[in-house]
Amino acid sequence: MTTFAIAGQKGGVGKSTVALSLTAEWLARGRRVLLVDSDPQRTATTWGEVALEQGRPVPTLVGMGATMWQPDQLPRLAAGFDVVIVDTPPRLGDIQRAALMVADVVVLPCGPSAHDCWALAEGLELVHQAQTLRPNLLASVLLTRKVAGTVIGRDARNVLTGTGLPVLLSELGYRTDYQEASQAGQGASTYRPSSAAAAEIRALATELETFAELPTASPPANGQPRLHA
Repeated sequence: MTTFAIAGQKGGVGKSTVALSLTAEWLARGRRVLLVDSDPQRTATTWGEVALEQGRPVPTLVGMGATMWQPDQLPRLAAGFDVVIVDTPPRLGDIQRAALMVADVVVLPCGPSAHDCWALAEGLELVHQAQTLRPNLLASVLLTRKVAGTVIGRDARNVLTGTGLPVLLSELGYRTDYQEASQAGQGASTYRPSSAAAAEIRALATELETFAELPTASPPANGQPRLHA
């Protein structure tokens, strides 16, 4: 089981979009997914309700807060899953600290603007603090909302490389497919499988699988995932 926390200080950089699209993609790959909604806005919960109404595949979904790190909460519940994804609120605080105390991998989405990069600094400090307590905690930065062909988009990666954390090769563009997919209770790769957004999410899921050293998964005949080392 591997727990991913999608974290960061700034709202509007795509934390919930990343969490929901990865959930849908990993479900499609045959993984048993637990989605933890720790955002008071309950975006992930609403998404799950829409998916259920539309007859779409849904993960096990729970709401948790600042006590999720306690042994009888998320650590115990997560044991029955292949992947756990924690969607955190758009501000630093006790909930994000709790998520970092149970995560194996932290993904910090960051938009391409200077304001986005400046806001990332506080999230980076929180990650570094967590890593002093948990040296095996992995962390990476994900460039989101990038507009192709612009100077700001081109320069953002150079700025993020100076954060001291690995910057994922995968990038998410500024695309309406992400919003439309979420509103439909889907992820980008299941909403329009041939779209550029779908290709971005598939690449991100594969890169994170490698980054976290996840075993591959394939669905056997009975429909339950089977893991391969």
